[in-house]
Amino acid sequence: MTRTAVVTGASSGIGEATARRLAAEGFDVVAAARRRDRLDKLAAEVPAIRPATLDVTSDESVAEFAASLDGCDVLVNNAGGAIGLEPVAEGLVDDWRRMYEVNVLGSLRMTRALLPKLIESGDGVLLMITSVAGLVSYEGGGGYCAAKHAQTSMVETLRLELCGEPVRITEIAPGMVYTEEFSLTRFRGDAEQAERVYEGVPGPLSADDVADAVAWCVTRPWNVNIDRLVIRPRAQAAQHKVHRVS
Repeated sequence: MTRTAVVTGASSGIGEATARRLAAEGFDVVAAARRRDRLDKLAAEVPAIRPATLDVTSDESVAEFAASLDGCDVLVNNAGGAIGLEPVAEGLVDDWRRMYEVNVLGSLRMTRALLPKLIESGDGVLLMITSVAGLVSYEGGGGYCAAKHAQTSMVETLRLELCGEPVRITEIAPGMVYTEEFSLTRFRGDAEQAERVYEGVPGPLSADDVADAVAWCVTRPWNVNIDRLVIRPRAQAAQHKVHRVS
């Protein structure tokens, strides 16, 4: 029987790569995001992918989405992102609120809505894409680090609360990943500043690298839970220690 995987934030980056990879692994994939035009293009390329319009910041959108599913075996809470690099003393409340709304409350809404279906599947996997920013803070990352720390805490709490239920709870925390939009969003559309983040870094992670890890985690046997997978490029020893070449 074909299993169903839901991937949020699937219109670009890690979400899109994960949807493609899980489809290749034999899942029926529901690719969910706000930008339906991108999802339709993705679904046209990969027949195993079904596009679904979803806004994780809306209770109504999440409820409607959940009601449209017959079942769910895997949920990849990937929708998220960073905005701004101001120090905490200059933090913009609207930016912090948006990051918390998408990263944290978006994951809460999706988890709450689809957890009954994951349990009903008999072998559900709830996978949260967080970040190394959820493990170690850094200057200029106050709002994003706070949101990602909250997600990490949510994963740890869920694992405790669901002990004994047929659901595996996994966190994947990537380090430096070069994607089309992440840094561009963080720098509010400043492409030159966004590119500077990766300047001189040999081999930053790609979205496909993270998707590969997702696929490995969700295809383990029912009794094997991957609690947390931290993935960085070889060039990144820590948030503040990155090898660059001239």
